[in-house]
Amino acid sequence: MHFVVKFFPEITIKSNPVRKRMSRQLADNLRKLLRQLDDRIKVQKDWEKIEVIAPDAVSHLSERIEEVLAHTPGIANFARVQQFPLGDLDDIYQKTLPIWGPQLAGKTFCVRVKRTGKHDFQSLDVEQYVGGGLNTNTQAAGVKLKNPDVTVKLEIRHDKLNVIEELHQGLGGFPLGTQDPVLSLVSGGFDSIVASYLTMKRGIRTHFLFFNLGGRQHELGVKEVAFYLWNKYGASHRVKFITVPFDEVVAEILEQVDDSYMGVTLKRMMLRAASAVAKELEVDAVVTGEAIAQVSSQTLKNLSVIDSVTDTLVLRPLITSDKTDIIRTAREIGTEEFAANMPEYCGVISVKPTTRAKMEKVEHEETRFDFTVLDRAIGNRVMQNIDEVMQDLGEDTPPVDIVTEPGSATVIDIRHPTEEEVNPLELDGVEVETIPFYRLSTAFQKLEKEKHYLLYCERGVMSQLHASHLLDEGYRNVGVFRPEKSKH
Repeated sequence: MHFVVKFFPEITIKSNPVRKRMSRQLADNLRKLLRQLDDRIKVQKDWEKIEVIAPDAVSHLSERIEEVLAHTPGIANFARVQQFPLGDLDDIYQKTLPIWGPQLAGKTFCVRVKRTGKHDFQSLDVEQYVGGGLNTNTQAAGVKLKNPDVTVKLEIRHDKLNVIEELHQGLGGFPLGTQDPVLSLVSGGFDSIVASYLTMKRGIRTHFLFFNLGGRQHELGVKEVAFYLWNKYGASHRVKFITVPFDEVVAEILEQVDDSYMGVTLKRMMLRAASAVAKELEVDAVVTGEAIAQVSSQTLKNLSVIDSVTDTLVLRPLITSDKTDIIRTAREIGTEEFAANMPEYCGVISVKPTTRAKMEKVEHEETRFDFTVLDRAIGNRVMQNIDEVMQDLGEDTPPVDIVTEPGSATVIDIRHPTEEEVNPLELDGVEVETIPFYRLSTAFQKLEKEKHYLLYCERGVMSQLHASHLLDEGYRNVGVFRPEKSKH
């Protein structure tokens, strides 16, 4: 098997030293990735291209080699070819006939030739000679120069002939490792994962930072999609996955900060923590999946207030993207299903969030915040190599019992107090307690052990997350109440 890999065009227009560095990095990345398949696969680089050569003994790996080439940043396209010493026009035709002849039956075709070097013929001469031979000696429907059914592609490079069997698009972008690293804030949803993909595609080694607002299932879901993204598009370079426990930070915000400023304050706390982690990793920039006006905290005014808490550069690859475009990209890179099924956890719910935060107001709100809580969260961060996070996914987790009728169980309404007050849960003949989700873990320890409890929230997402979390902690008297229709 023989593949010819073409550099992304932006690489070819760089200065000679930069082009040499980028092409060398791409070749090194491919060697590392392909060596994991079979160490007999060779990667050879010259000024114009990279050639991947695999012996016949590993022909069963052809699809996996193509998968690596298709998802490695820095590649414009790659072709599977059969390579021969260059002969005269008739020899070129004779080499092309057995490869392309059987595929032309009943179809129109044309021949296209790219030529590099000095020869006693022109590209057009080759196209006419080979095209005439194929038209005469195959079952082709004829030559058609515009919009043919089949295009026969040949490359002549100095003393070599490449008969192209298949041509594939590459990922584009720059080779991973040619740019300085970043720290990407990921929640597992569409936006943050697509933003991370875009930085990886641009050649940026991308570490992952996850703020755990409470719930093991969410954390594992984010780890799973982060591992998938790294393994598919960035496995040539090891990166870190950092988890910061943020449930106490959320609780402090909910109890101390004015309702309209909770979202902005949470983002500022996250950015403070991200800056501290970035400094530890010697990373100069953090990445977020924010897009203008997608949610209330993402107005220009609010983003300006949020960014003011740090001197660390904040990159937002999706800042002007439409949601439909983001979802389409997620579908293309294979993360749509992850995001669509991710158990999102909205830890801070504002009834009337501000869209034009004032600096003096947010600073005043933060005077009531106990920053030792934030320091403790940063201090309790867990840092893992990305290839180690899947070990967590193999651990057995007891299934959550979900019921539509509470029976004799006590139902715990874990919604935010504002939401609960507006629409209280009332169930005839059923004991209902209200414990906000951000206090549930502590409060649950004081409940009667012999009773059975069912957690309730409006959409059933946070209740299931917290039930899983309690099961992980060893409680077996907990489940989820999810009514088939509203009963309040």
